[in-house]
Amino acid sequence: MAGRMHCSPADLLAIAEYDRAVFDRFVRRARRLPKKGATRRRGIGHESLFDTLVHILNVKEVWLVYIVRGRSSEKELGALFEQTGRHPTDWKGFDDYSKRVWAGVGETMKGLTPRDLERRVKVFWMPGRYTVRDACLQTTIEEAHHLGEIIGALWQEDRRPPEMTWIDVRRALPSPRKPRTR
Repeated sequence: MAGRMHCSPADLLAIAEYDRAVFDRFVRRARRLPKKGATRRRGIGHESLFDTLVHILNVKEVWLVYIVRGRSSEKELGALFEQTGRHPTDWKGFDDYSKRVWAGVGETMKGLTPRDLERRVKVFWMPGRYTVRDACLQTTIEEAHHLGEIIGALWQEDRRPPEMTWIDVRRALPSPRKPRTR
């Protein structure tokens, strides 16, 4: 395998902000579909657009709110997996869960240091050696994969997917505030 990708905490925070903005675009698109359009079984990896979006949140939460923070025992993750809020069945439950996950992701990402990125993380179901950096990149690549499934499902119905290019999405994000000087 080729060399490791080198990303700073600021780079990974920018990627996480992009991921959130793209995710939100796909959520808005799914909500605008005709009745049951977001929940209809489509034969994609998690069947419906809604369930695929929930899965993306599940992955973000497990990796960036639990595993990266060292909360990765079978007992801790088993309890997390059983929480009913992680399995919403309507948009209200989805919104509550999404807010919780993205708040946790933001907290994790804003607190990362260069040293943290090299720290090894472990999870009981996955063999091998990987770092916090790997976990951060895993979540963004997995999100892209699943959004690709949604894109394909939308195109099968001649529905245009949301724009997701890095440049356009980043242009729409609010600029970080600069501290005021007196």
